[in-house]
Amino acid sequence: MRIDPSDLATFLAIARHRSLRAAATELGVSASALSHALRNIEERLDLRLINRTTRSVALTEAGQRLFTRISPAFRDIDDALEDLNNFRGKPAGTLRFNAARQSTQLVLLPIVTEFLKEFPDVSVEIVINDALIDMVSAGFDAGVRFGETVAADMIAVPIGPRHRFAVIGSPGYFKRHKPPVTPHDLKVMPCIRYRFSGGAVYRWEFERGGIEVEIDVEGPLTLNDQDLMVDAALEGTGLAFVFEGQVEELIANRKLVRVLADWCPAYPGFFLYYPSRRQLPAALRAFVDFARAAGASVTPRANARTSRA
Repeated sequence: MRIDPSDLATFLAIARHRSLRAAATELGVSASALSHALRNIEERLDLRLINRTTRSVALTEAGQRLFTRISPAFRDIDDALEDLNNFRGKPAGTLRFNAARQSTQLVLLPIVTEFLKEFPDVSVEIVINDALIDMVSAGFDAGVRFGETVAADMIAVPIGPRHRFAVIGSPGYFKRHKPPVTPHDLKVMPCIRYRFSGGAVYRWEFERGGIEVEIDVEGPLTLNDQDLMVDAALEGTGLAFVFEGQVEELIANRKLVRVLADWCPAYPGFFLYYPSRRQLPAALRAFVDFARAAGASVTPRANARTSRA
């Protein structure tokens, strides 16, 4: 039985993506060639590592054990190769980020675009995923989330400015409904609800003068995308609770009306987080330093879909 490191790299790519097509794209081969390579590996090991159908790819118990055992070793190899960037005099290589859509729009993408201007030998891939995942096993270098959702074993660095939420509705909506005076008034008003990818519906959170309030709003529409919530609010479907940065221009242009602003204080925003490693890859180290320096100077990008003239 002979298994080359390249065979293990092939297996790791499939195991990370849980998709032959996505793994084939990463490795620069066809899906059929990758499937053939996987069969050869399993035949040499005399073990099935991955159960695959036309719709899904899943690790067997043996495959999961192999994935768990060899992933750290390959990360160490990647770290060692990345550390050679120090001898080139400037960072190089690819950084993979995992982030939710809003954190990408508001903070990550503005920093990345400026970073790439200063470090042309670095390339960046951003994968949008609103669900919390095991970043390391999925092959990401870093992610961006709220501080309260970052795992305790990660190093977290605050990036970007402080943020506020905003309760917004269309002018037409407020012709039909009296504006709320306190968050409790929302209980009897049509609202647009937000459902997390894990299934839970978000309870709107407010605070004023040390008093914290959570409201489980009701309404005719539930969505899992804040951009669509803004679109629905523009159509008068209900009130929406979204990031202030998403709707500032729409409010300024009187396309939307903001209410309960005094119940929406600023709070620490997003955090760049990454695994604690003995040797931080040079490109990631450069990005962390760059993001720290950017700090509150980050200007959130206007959303082309919601910044309607």
